[in-house]
Amino acid sequence: STGGTEALKEVLIKLPPSTPGIMIVQHMPPMFTKSLADRLNQISQMTIVEASDQENPKKGHVYIAPGGKHMVIRKNANNHHEIKIIDSPPVNHCKPAVDILFRSVAGLKAVRHLSIVMTGMGKDGTDGLKSLKRKGTYCLIQDEKTSVVWGMPGSAYAESLVDEVLPLDKIGSRIVELVNPN
Repeated sequence: STGGTEALKEVLIKLPPSTPGIMIVQHMPPMFTKSLADRLNQISQMTIVEASDQENPKKGHVYIAPGGKHMVIRKNANNHHEIKIIDSPPVNHCKPAVDILFRSVAGLKAVRHLSIVMTGMGKDGTDGLKSLKRKGTYCLIQDEKTSVVWGMPGSAYAESLVDEVLPLDKIGSRIVELVNPN
C-alpha cells in the first residue's frame, strides 16, 4: 500500500535466487502492477513477474498480484501448488487484498510460510494473519519509524499477531536468515 513500491525495492534487492517463491500483494490498480514487476525485475537477482492464473510458484521467483484482481494459492488436480487469479469483490476496500492471499495459504496443508506486512493504510492482512497464525506462520512487520503509513503493520501489531518488528533495511536480510537457516 502507501510507500510499498519503494519498500519492496529495498527488500527484494537483498534476496538471492535461492529464496523460495514469494507472493506479493501491492494495492495498485490494473496495469500498474505489470510495470512494477518489470521495474523490480531489473534490479533483483530473483525473477519478478505479475502473477498469471494457473502458474506454478517456483524458487527464485516473485509473483505480484495483478491490480484489480485477487491472488490465491491452491492445490490443483495434480496436487501441485498453483496461483489462481480471481475477480471477486474488494476486501477491506482493497483489490487485490492480502487477506485473501493469507487465507488461501492458511488453507493449505504441510506448507511452510513466512508472512510479512509492510507500510500501508488500513488493516488489510490482519484477518488473514489470524488464520495463518493458527497454522504456525512466523510474521515480520515493518516498524513504525520506517513505514510511510503504519496502518497495516500497526493493525497486525495491535492484534498481537507479530513475531518481529524490524526497520525496512533489515527485512530482506532477515528473510534470508529465516528461509536459509544454515
